[in-house]
Amino acid sequence: MENTLFDKVFRDREGKIVLAQMPNLPLIVWIVTSLLKLVFTTGKINIGLEVIAFGSLFTWAWEELFQGVNYFRRALGLLVLVSMIASKIQ
Repeated sequence: MENTLFDKVFRDREGKIVLAQMPNLPLIVWIVTSLLKLVFTTGKINIGLEVIAFGSLFTWAWEELFQGVNYFRRALGLLVLVSMIASKIQ
């Protein structure tokens, strides 16, 4: 099989095209805490949920950046990581 740019970007080691995967634990925690922030909109609980949500999404992005199954997933991790840092700088 010829190893094209498309293969490097979108295929995993088994040759399957991977754009999305089942959520792992950091992504599940981010989803749950983000939904809970809609319920608890003020106070210390909201602040705690914000910290947990940020930390879990940061962890997910970091893992994707360094352990993603293909270049697309790694680029996605980098994009999320840079976006998160940029959102906190402003």
